[in-house]
Amino acid sequence: MRGRSSRLRSGDLGHLHPRCPRAAHPIERAPAYPREVVKRALELGASALIMVHNHPSGDPTPSKADIEMTREVQKAAASLGLALHDHVILARGRHTSLTSLGLI
Repeated sequence: MRGRSSRLRSGDLGHLHPRCPRAAHPIERAPAYPREVVKRALELGASALIMVHNHPSGDPTPSKADIEMTREVQKAAASLGLALHDHVILARGRHTSLTSLGLI
């Protein structure tokens, strides 16, 4: 039996934040709310998540806010039977995996 895969793409952010248009946020910060991330994953029938976002600065180092939000998503997801496999930050051809850093 094949596993089911669902993707929460960056284009889905409009669905996550219908009252928060992307253009209204400074380029260095676009909020992601843990409950909305988990809610959307459940709507898609996902059993696990891999979060991905970019840092336009070019530095893929996770910020304190990235780490805190990741932990909040992980806790919320786990309470509903969803696994958070990784949170990857992309930046100008480089990337950082919070799982590889031991943060997940």
